[in-house]
Amino acid sequence: MELLGYLRTQAHANRLANHRLHHAMRTLSGEEFAAPRTSFFPSLAKTLNHILAVDLYYLAALHGEADMERQWRDAPNCETVADLAYAQAAADERFTAHVGALSAAQLEDVVDMVRAKGRIQRERRGHVIAHLLNHQVHHRGQAHAMLAGTAIKPPPLDEFLMPSEAHFREAELKTLGWTEASLFGHATGAA
Repeated sequence: MELLGYLRTQAHANRLANHRLHHAMRTLSGEEFAAPRTSFFPSLAKTLNHILAVDLYYLAALHGEADMERQWRDAPNCETVADLAYAQAAADERFTAHVGALSAAQLEDVVDMVRAKGRIQRERRGHVIAHLLNHQVHHRGQAHAMLAGTAIKPPPLDEFLMPSEAHFREAELKTLGWTEASLFGHATGAA
């Protein structure tokens, strides 16, 4: 397995996990979404809005947009699961499209990221993509755990992206307009 193919699959896994999580949460009221809970960010709303804000920052950086810090600062503060799901889906689609359009050589490109006080952090594109994926998994896991304090059964987020597990994702792939080939870049099946 080569790195770019792996990152493409993980970008799709990221979108699929967010889709599952947000779909499971769709019946939460605004009050339940914002209710205080134990975690790094003290509510589902704050945790998921943080993921979105950070995604917007890194997506702007990956696209070479000079206003990345403003996009992070001005990220929407979604008060409902529906609003959050809509905004996150747009960010996730932008991310999968970006990674999907890259060549392997472009993973070595240097991405400039504006930090506090105008400092410029420079990292290889592949490292930025890997960091963004890890950030999502980290905080999405916290949101997943917080669901245990609600009437919502936390959905599986990790067991459905092996090529031989297509039956676990059929409905979501249909909803997202994806195929097995779009996930893995080739026909799938157990090796």
